[in-house]
This record gives sequence, C-alpha cells and structure tokens, in this order.
Amino acid sequence: MRSPTNRTIVLRRRLSQCLNAVTDKIHTPRRRREKDRQSSKIPYIPAEIWGLIIQQACLTYHDPLDTSRGMSFLESECTRLRTYQATMVIKLAVSLVSREWNELARPFLYEFVWISRAIQAKSLAKTLLIEFVGNGETGIESSGRYIRRLHIETPALERCAPADLRTILDYAPHLCIYSDHRSVQRRLYEDAPDPRCSPEAILKLIAQPKMRRLSWTSYDDVPFQLRMSPLLKNLTTKLEYLELSSCSPISRTVFAESLAQLPDKELMQMNVCLPSLRALKMSLDNNTFAVLASWDMPALTHLSVMSSDFSYTGEGFARFFQAHGEKLVQLELGHSSSLIEEHYLTMPQHLLVMQHLQSHTPVPLAEWCPNLREFICSADAEWHWQSPDWIAPHILLPSHPRIELIGIRDIDARLEDMDAPIAADFDTPYFSLVEQLWSLLQRDTFPNLRFVRDLSMESHRMRTVRPRERIVEFWTRVVGQCQERSVWLENCFGVNITVRDLQRASLPQDTDA
Repeated sequence: MRSPTNRTIVLRRRLSQCLNAVTDKIHTPRRRREKDRQSSKIPYIPAEIWGLIIQQACLTYHDPLDTSRGMSFLESECTRLRTYQATMVIKLAVSLVSREWNELARPFLYEFVWISRAIQAKSLAKTLLIEFVGNGETGIESSGRYIRRLHIETPALERCAPADLRTILDYAPHLCIYSDHRSVQRRLYEDAPDPRCSPEAILKLIAQPKMRRLSWTSYDDVPFQLRMSPLLKNLTTKLEYLELSSCSPISRTVFAESLAQLPDKELMQMNVCLPSLRALKMSLDNNTFAVLASWDMPALTHLSVMSSDFSYTGEGFARFFQAHGEKLVQLELGHSSSLIEEHYLTMPQHLLVMQHLQSHTPVPLAEWCPNLREFICSADAEWHWQSPDWIAPHILLPSHPRIELIGIRDIDARLEDMDAPIAADFDTPYFSLVEQLWSLLQRDTFPNLRFVRDLSMESHRMRTVRPRERIVEFWTRVVGQCQERSVWLENCFGVNITVRDLQRASLPQDTDA
C-alpha cells in the first residue's frame, strides 16, 4: 500500500483545521450560553436557611410574638395599625416571589392578625373554613395553625360577629396572644343565642396553657364570677399579662347604688391561680375588685387600675390592695384627680353618703403598697381645698417613702388646655402645672424620688420640633426645679431632658435647606 506523501498530509491537516474552525464557530455561542448559565445559577441554599432569611425580612420593626416587652406600663405600645400594615406589605411581597417562597413566608404572613373591620374577620373565617374543607383535595393545611397572635380593635359600628370569631379560634390551636378591645358584637336580648358563641365558650377556647397575654372585655352585667368561670380550671399557667375591662351599658349610678351592700366574702371567692402573671390592667367595678382579691397571683408586680364606678373608697377596692398591694412594684391609677373630684361633686347626695359610710379615713395606698418603686398618674390634677398650698400628683397617693420614679401622662393635653395669655400675677406660663410638678419634688412627699418621666409622645414633639417660646420657658423652669432636687427629668423614651436640648430645639432653622 502506497504511503501518503507529505503534500497529502499537509492538505489533510489544513482541511481538518478548517473543519474544526467552522465547528467552533457553530458551537461556541451554545457553549458560551451554557457556561453563562452555569455561572449565573444561584447556589443551592437549604430551605431552613431560606426560612431564616425570610423570617428576618418579615421582622422589619419588632417581633410581634415577643412577650418580654410591654409588662411595664411605662413602655408605650410598640404595635400600631400603620406599623402592622407596613409590615404586612413586606410579607405579602415576599410571599409572591415564587411558590417555594410562598410556603416559607406563609407562617409569618399569618402569625400576627390584626382585625380592624368586621369584614376582615368574616373574610379570615371564610378562608380558614374553605382551607379546612378543601384539605383532602388540595393537600393544603389550614393557615389557622400559624396564627399566634390575634388583635381585634375596630370602630364601634364595625364590631366583629361572634360566629366569625368562633370560627377563627376553632382553627387557631396555637394562639398565645389574644386582645379584644371592645370590638365584638354582643346583644343584650337575643331570642335563640348560639351557645358556641357565648362569652363563656369563647373564653374557654382561649384559656389554654399556651396563652401568654390576654385582653378580655365583658359586654353585659352578668356576675364576674360566672363570666370568668373558665379560669377556674387553672389551665393558664403561662399567662404573664392580663387585661380586664367592662363595656356594660349600665351606668355608674346603678353600680354606685349597690356599693353599700357588698356580698359576703364567701360569695366573692374564686379559686383562680395564675402563677406566672406579672402585669394586670383592669377597669372594673367595686364588686369585681372584691372577687379579684381572692385570686392567687404570686408573681404580680405591675398593676394598672381604673374603677369604672369611681369606688376608690369601696370595700372591694380595699380588699384587693390588702391582698395584693404588698407585691406591687409599679402602680398606675387611670383616673386623674380632677375626674375623681368631678365624680364626687356631680354624684347624687344619697349615693355619696352611701360611699362615705364605708370609709371614714382616706385611702391608705401607701400602707397597702409599701414596696412601690414606680408610680404613674395623670397631669390632670386640681387644687384640693384640704391642702391649698400644693397640688398632689394624685388624690389617692399624695406621698410615698420609697417611690423612685413617677411617670406623668397627658402633659400635652394640659399644655393645650392652659394655652392662654400669661396672667399678670404669674411669673411663668402654665403656672398650675409647674406647681404640680414642683409638688412631686418635695422631700416630705417623695423623699426617695430619682426620676420624673413625661410619658406623652405629643408633649415630646411639642418640646423638640419648633417649640414655641412659652413651651421652652415652661420646660426650662421644670428642668431647673429637678436639678435643685437632684432628680432626672426624662422624656417618653427614658432619655434625659436638658437645658441644652431645649436651647438647641429653639434655635431658628434654615428654611432654605
């Protein structure tokens, strides 16, 4: 066989090179695209890591399930409707990225539900019911199992139907925070009420071991012992915060007529034990205070109290503080001194006599609560004829030997109410308010006082955002009085208020900037 010549070898080599060049031109774009795809492909991330990433993305402002905050009544509520809506926009955007992200974001989308209108409660109840019925066909479990916190706060004409609330609670087995702020429909007269939607049945669903925060509203005049009977099972062993309020249409006069005849202690007993309860907020009547006196609350340290019938001298009020006052570290009195004075001035004379028959001495709150460290009151105090030389912070607690901090609400309202021309006899604007704050600083009344805190957010804005000259003069006077007494004056965030801060806020601002 003849061997190939050199010329033939050269031709074959050139032809092979040409074919390879053509082949490379044809396949290079495809290879480059594949290489680009491989370089742009997102590396594999486990679903658990994606879950943590999405969880942090949904916690834009705060953790809605954190119960460590909010025990102190000095702290303002961190959750507002606008904040909730802004967070829900982010959660919804994350859930719409892909099907995988939707599954990962779904628990955070439903963990906190704020109902601000009745139609929202009806829509949620319908969604949970449809998901439960279609579970066998679609394989999608009910979203109710992700609900951890339910907040109901609606206008008076937009209250939720009890049937919708019952449906939501039926499909929310892991609920641990429940708040009803007078937002559930209740009829006094109903021909055939549904027993599944009664207040007792609703409370029975809620009063479970997982519950940590509970805000409950009573809507009728049923005795408190019967209404709160589900708590007798003592299942709420982890409950840390309890808020009880009444929305009964019965007027305060009707309540006052029953003050003279308080039932026997045996009839007012309830064997309720709340071992983890630390904070209690209540707006109730004299008889209910007597019932709460029998509750076992060994960890109770924070109390916010408002008597719905103004019976601060009643026997029920006294029983409660005699039973639990020694444990209290923080106390807030909801009614201001002026409202209490107005109540006694406008009450019919025969009812006033009935109240005075129960107590011949002033309310000894300082003796009932010897371990108080923090006291919260309203700035709406008035001159008292028995002590015309000074204004007590509150008529029920004119002095205390161990209080270290006094928080004052509604200073902004007082500043607006007193916003009038300066009288010739007064050397400072807002004279009576200055005198009230000066009364707090007297060593004879609160010898251990270290801090005075303005709890009003609006007052903070009036003081820091283009303040008027009278506002700056008023706060400069107050800061000077606190410095003389070696007391720190704080804003609503717990930050010290100084004269330099007031001077800086009052500087003229550049309008061209």
